[in-house]
Amino acid sequence: MDKKLIWKRLLTGGAWVICLGGLVVLMSFIESKKASVLCTAVKVNIPGNQYFIDKQEVDQILQTNSHTLIGRKLENINIQDLENKLKANPFIEFAKVYTEMDGILRVEVSQRQPILRVMNHYDMDFYIDQHGLKIPLSSNFTARVLVANGYIDELFTNHVDSLHTQLAKDLYKTADYIRKDSLWDAQIAQIYVNVDREIELIPRVGSQRILIGNADSLNVKLRNLVAFYKQVLPQVGWDKYSKINIKYTNQVIGIKNQLTKADSAKAKALRLDSLKMKKDTSQIKM
Repeated sequence: MDKKLIWKRLLTGGAWVICLGGLVVLMSFIESKKASVLCTAVKVNIPGNQYFIDKQEVDQILQTNSHTLIGRKLENINIQDLENKLKANPFIEFAKVYTEMDGILRVEVSQRQPILRVMNHYDMDFYIDQHGLKIPLSSNFTARVLVANGYIDELFTNHVDSLHTQLAKDLYKTADYIRKDSLWDAQIAQIYVNVDREIELIPRVGSQRILIGNADSLNVKLRNLVAFYKQVLPQVGWDKYSKINIKYTNQVIGIKNQLTKADSAKAKALRLDSLKMKKDTSQIKM
């Protein structure tokens, strides 16, 4: 083997050994320096515009005000234990605690993001967050999100939990779909579950309720509804129907308002207008 190549490899290997040795010495110096540093302050960062939990509550969890952290050596502070205490709070999704060489203890907290407030059949109130988990209400802050009420059987035991009933999962999917669509986020004011355990949407514009049944094929159902809004309601008027049934993906059914007293003597039931939508909706601008 070429001697130059051998020397080159030896020099390269020696350089790596020196670098690694220096790094070990530097880390040892930092650790020894850190061992003598006292905690001088606790800095809490809670990003976002929702305040289910504030800095004062985080300080209480960490017992900052009781001086159990400030003045203590950094090496004697159990970072993992502090993070576990924070994560035990139902409004905290993520927590990170770390120290700096100047003695500052940094705390970063990420809050859960609710997308739906549920008022169930048993007078229990709770939120469903963006991951489909149930979380309690907060005494600090009320989130401005969709509200679902009516015949909802999903129970809540006042701690973070997954959804157990199919209806609750459908409510979550519906609310998640609505919040991600600018049109429906602006149009839908509330979600209602009727006695048949079917989902109805209550719009901000128009007096009719929108029966979607469940959360299957929401994009198709709501696309049909847009077509109904554009093709039918401008001709018959927005007040003609008390309910618009879109739970079937191949048609939209308009249920007329109650007749006058004079007319109701001649008619005992509501008349249904079944308007089959065109299969090809590619020409309809969404």
